[in-house]
Amino acid sequence: MTDSLPSASVFDIETFVAKLPKAELHLHIEGSLEPELMFELAQRNNVAIPFDSVEAVRAAYDFSNLQDFLDIYYAGANVLLTARDFEDLTFAYFKRIAADNVRHAEIFFDPQTHTDRGVAFETVVEGIIAGMNRAEAELGVTSGLILSFLRHLPEEAAFATLEMAKPYLDRFIGVGLDSSEMGHPPSKFERVFAACRELGLKICAHAGEEGPPEYVHEALDLLKIDRMDHGNRAMEDEALVARLAKEQMTLTVCPLSNLKLCVVKDLKDHPIPNMLAKGLHVTLNSDDPSYFGGYVNDNYIQLAKAVGLTREQIIQMARNSFEGSFLPDEKKAQYLAEIDAYVAAN
Repeated sequence: MTDSLPSASVFDIETFVAKLPKAELHLHIEGSLEPELMFELAQRNNVAIPFDSVEAVRAAYDFSNLQDFLDIYYAGANVLLTARDFEDLTFAYFKRIAADNVRHAEIFFDPQTHTDRGVAFETVVEGIIAGMNRAEAELGVTSGLILSFLRHLPEEAAFATLEMAKPYLDRFIGVGLDSSEMGHPPSKFERVFAACRELGLKICAHAGEEGPPEYVHEALDLLKIDRMDHGNRAMEDEALVARLAKEQMTLTVCPLSNLKLCVVKDLKDHPIPNMLAKGLHVTLNSDDPSYFGGYVNDNYIQLAKAVGLTREQIIQMARNSFEGSFLPDEKKAQYLAEIDAYVAAN
């Protein structure tokens, strides 16, 4: 059956992807702050921002590495002060992905970005959860929340954040590790992730985006991750690739993010076709869509056109997105059945 499927070059990619059920597993909610909402919240909260127009904000998104991006990312977060702000931010993201037929999303948030500037932990959590609950009620999109530690800060700061989080543990499906990768290996956070595992939380970590394959090994062996975020540079280590394939470790890859941050120089050079050929459990995600110029469907469509993804590969990555989620098995089966029905009809 699969051999007869047309290639991406001879079927309407955009139409097919538009309504294909899918999940998003790598999204930083702060990175979905669109310039229009940034200006609205700045005015609402009387916060000064270093831009005089939406156009000026978009022009500032011309960065070429992770650190330059993070600088503007943290500046933009300054407009988020109240629970209502976080609810508005979160619901705006879910409205956008509902239009892409994203049926489920597992989103990261960075509490330290907010608590370090005086915003209460509970303000952030309550606002984001309110937006997620509203999205499920009004849009039918289910979701889970992942607390991410900032790796450029000390492990002691992560432990302090974990203490703040304990009254809200039932609100989270897992913990993650993000921010500046180089110079901050996963081993730096081995103890705090062991504590999170003991609390019953799933474990994610950014590894192998800018960092070397050794960081991927550390994420697997020291943090004992359940899912890997990015993982591109694992392709430099054949034994590691074989291990990832054997273990069916889900990789949450973000093509447009990789392009914007110069992890790849050209989208046509993206390693995803090779990852799929090696049997890796790859998913497509948007990372920080406001900053990187594309939501989930944009990542599918632009990558498909650049590297010539087949229809079969597109379907497989959509299936991977549900299989690699932290949903209960019965819910995964429900969403996978939606894909099967859609594919049969299209």
